Amino acid sequence: MAENPSGWAPKSPANMDNDAPETVTGNKALMLEERLLFEIGHHLKSGVDIDDVGDVTPRIGGLARDRVDLPGLTEPETVRHYTRLSRQNYGIDLGVFPLGSCTMKHNPRLNEKIARLPGFADVHPLQPVETVQGALECINELAHWLIILTGMHGVAMTPKAGAHGELCGILCIRAALEARGDPREVVLVPESAHGTNPATAAFAGYRVENIPANAAGRVDLEALRARLGPDVAGVMITNPNTCGLFEPDMKKISDAVHEAGGYVYCDGANFNAIVGRVRPGDLGIDAMHLNLHKTFSTPHGGGGPGSGPVVLSEALSRFAPLPYTARTEDGFVHLIEEEDAEAFETQHFGGPLDSFGRMTAFHGQMGMFTRALTYMKSHGADGLKQVSEDAVLNANYILRRMEDLLDAPFAHSGPCMHEAIFSDKGFADGISTLDLAKGLIDEGYHPMTMYFPLVVHGAMLVEPTETESRDGLDQFIDAFRHVVERAKGGDESLKGAPYHAPRARLDETMAARKPVLAHKTPAPDGSSTGLGARYGGG
Repeated sequence: MAENPSGWAPKSPANMDNDAPETVTGNKALMLEERLLFEIGHHLKSGVDIDDVGDVTPRIGGLARDRVDLPGLTEPETVRHYTRLSRQNYGIDLGVFPLGSCTMKHNPRLNEKIARLPGFADVHPLQPVETVQGALECINELAHWLIILTGMHGVAMTPKAGAHGELCGILCIRAALEARGDPREVVLVPESAHGTNPATAAFAGYRVENIPANAAGRVDLEALRARLGPDVAGVMITNPNTCGLFEPDMKKISDAVHEAGGYVYCDGANFNAIVGRVRPGDLGIDAMHLNLHKTFSTPHGGGGPGSGPVVLSEALSRFAPLPYTARTEDGFVHLIEEEDAEAFETQHFGGPLDSFGRMTAFHGQMGMFTRALTYMKSHGADGLKQVSEDAVLNANYILRRMEDLLDAPFAHSGPCMHEAIFSDKGFADGISTLDLAKGLIDEGYHPMTMYFPLVVHGAMLVEPTETESRDGLDQFIDAFRHVVERAKGGDESLKGAPYHAPRARLDETMAARKPVLAHKTPAPDGSSTGLGARYGGG
């Protein structure tokens, strides 16, 4: 296979212009430098005209406004400030984002248009149920399709994100065990699971024990069977796992756990790789959260709102948290709270509801539900199946294009799923995964997931998602290969990268241990305000 099929020619360090003269403004042509709000704003400025309030002294938090020194900006200054900052970000709208669906999966604009419709955007959780039938219909239909796609019995829609969904599933398992008077203390977590899995189990009061992986990067089935016993509440397993591999023994694992009296929790963060191809319910799974932003494209990057519905088996459905939606024979959709549950429990659960309680004050993230359902309906069943197939195809293309140059510890295990994993084996002494990542920034790419999973030394986890074209992947691979060759060849210039980013490399150890979170703001008289330092950004 040709090393550079895209025809794109990367620059070498020798012809990178690192000696350009400094500018008076700090700007670099059209890349404009931007100071902190506390440096460009002042409490006497405002973007609007405010009537004089007379002798009343404005006070915020018990302090006069001029002492708090909150920065005011004019409207043009405000717009320019955030526009300039946005140009220093890398996002999925600029190019390939090898972090993948974890935070940066393409969000179709159709989803945004639907979510901004007044009936969805302006809905309030305290409105009377009869005035929000459209919103409840949306939630109910999304819940229906999540059950269909996973082959499960019920779904809890209220969890706000993945880890919140994990807690929901574990609390359902705890409630089921308590209902049968079976106090169990241990949750088994394979070392190939997401790090939130053991954290969630421990948070819920369980003792966590690890199960090793085999040489193929999958759960050691015999080690799991050997550990099962009357003290094991269940297993939390990530499938596909963090090595980017499907667990072919999943049904055998579930059967073994059930035979021992436990339950199976599956981390569904990687459902994007198997949606439309595999139904987790057919594998014996009892609970699984679904990150809507990973599989169904609701935006989550930059810490935006998440949503982590939890699908449940018939054994756990009646322990699900309230509230939930229920449709009556006349087509009316109800939002079921504690006081309503008894009237619907037999109809929807075939017996008494025994909910463990609530996860949130209200029902969930309406905007996330709307976007996810729009994504499903616009793709259809065949489109969702193609999504997973294309995601897997793109990841395997990267794996096979890189395995001759970069160590791929599980390439021998067969095709990967939606993400390809590499290690730093073969790098020259003194060159690290971090150095390679910084070199990729100079090539115009946000780095991939680094140093995770922990079972791979110097890990690089590349997830291209399904929406990248072959041309786009080829250009990324060309840049990736180029930086890898520099790392293996001992190119010391990598240790100073990035050279062309808006900011040079930080001292990350000092940034973590002694972060500078404030900025002293000069007052009009030239003095420095202490409160400005306290409230300053950074």
